[in-house]
Amino acid sequence: MDNHLVILTGLHWLAVIFYVAATIGNTWGIIFNKEKTEQISYRFIALGLLVHGAAILLWWHMVGHGPYMARYEVLSSISWMLLVIFLISCRYFPGLRPASILVFPSAFLMIALAVFFSPQTKTLPSTFRSIWLVLHVTFYKIALSTLVIALVFSIFYFLKRRASFHWLARLPELEQIDLFAYRFAGFGFVFWAIAMLAGSIWAYNSWGRFWGWDPIETWALITWAGFGIYLHIRRFFGWQGERAAWLFIICFLISLVSMFFVPLVDSTVHSEYFR
Repeated sequence: MDNHLVILTGLHWLAVIFYVAATIGNTWGIIFNKEKTEQISYRFIALGLLVHGAAILLWWHMVGHGPYMARYEVLSSISWMLLVIFLISCRYFPGLRPASILVFPSAFLMIALAVFFSPQTKTLPSTFRSIWLVLHVTFYKIALSTLVIALVFSIFYFLKRRASFHWLARLPELEQIDLFAYRFAGFGFVFWAIAMLAGSIWAYNSWGRFWGWDPIETWALITWAGFGIYLHIRRFFGWQGERAAWLFIICFLISLVSMFFVPLVDSTVHSEYFR
């Protein structure tokens, strides 16, 4: 185990180095319009993802369960998922690429924070051993990753409308930025719902009930309803632009409370999550 921890720590720090290099190169390339430097930054991100993925798999092998218990593994896996989803999205929507100036640092900060918490081995309770738990957690990570991208475009909307930095000209038009935020929010909303559904099936198999108004379940429902209100108001009441961006930011803050704050202050069936 000690040798594995040394290797694991080394892999994570190597991933951090790659992500830092990618963040610096990407920011330099976008701000100073250095296309070659920006392209190189994506190679560093790819290398970081490979090393980071190897670290996640090694940890999975060491503890015998997926990355959904301690703060270290939760933050590390969300960081990895965020970058994967962003790179896949950029493949089909090249207009997303300038968002890397905020996405790359977000991923770097999450994995750096994960390393700060340090690996902590936790035994998975018998009720947690279910494929539905794996699906439950995976869909939440996908949802949160896409919501982070929507948050980036909400911030970009304010920047492009209010600031005069020359590199902002590389961003799509305001209407397109607003549309990206809306669509990624919709994607996250759908996967948040699927995650709750998978969680309810897991709860039924484990405890004989689909829903128990556990504090985390309740806050997850509040978060989902909040994003639903955001999408509903945009679709049927024509909200867009700054007021829609502000509403999304409020909903995103609620999602952070749901996923990272409530588990620390309440004792629930989810009490092992993120402690």
